[in-house]
Amino acid sequence: MHTQQRSETTRAQLLKAAEACFSISGYDGASIADICQRAGVSKGAFYHHFPTKQALFLELLSRWLEGLDTQIARARQDAPNVLVALQTIAGMVHQVFTLDKGRLPIFLVFWMQAARDPEAWAVTIGHYRHYQALFAAMIAEGIAEGSIAPTVDADAAAQALVSLGVGLIMQGLLDPKGADWGRVAENSVRILLDGLRRRAS
Repeated sequence: MHTQQRSETTRAQLLKAAEACFSISGYDGASIADICQRAGVSKGAFYHHFPTKQALFLELLSRWLEGLDTQIARARQDAPNVLVALQTIAGMVHQVFTLDKGRLPIFLVFWMQAARDPEAWAVTIGHYRHYQALFAAMIAEGIAEGSIAPTVDADAAAQALVSLGVGLIMQGLLDPKGADWGRVAENSVRILLDGLRRRAS
């Protein structure tokens, strides 16, 4: 294996191990030694890639949030209109509760750390504001194309979408057996989108 490939593999191992350690032990409980042991690498390798545990945490947080951009862009590109694209994006929430449910705890770790760490807060809130602006732009586009009612406030609707997604994930974390949260998420988003739909006059 080439040096660059080996370096990329080590970095990926550290990120995967960190996700598991943070999910199990929280930010404070997960030590660099724990992460290195799970990743099967030395502390020297850790510090070659990340100067601190916080730097690793922030990269993990950014990768998670930035990954949504690609999925949202793909959904918009493949959909005939904005409303259909938003319905496709709603399916991503369902996926979090079904295919990716083992990764849900890391969301709570991100939010808890953001509440007390200014750098984590800046990264987190920056991405959420980005998504809110992105959804607002999509809804405005939907209004222009005629799939969304012209009376809809794009900014308010975007806030509702983001708040709904965050709230559903929190419910799923706090009461995992309380409902089929994937189905609840899908139905909740469908109800919200139905309110945005332009009615035939």
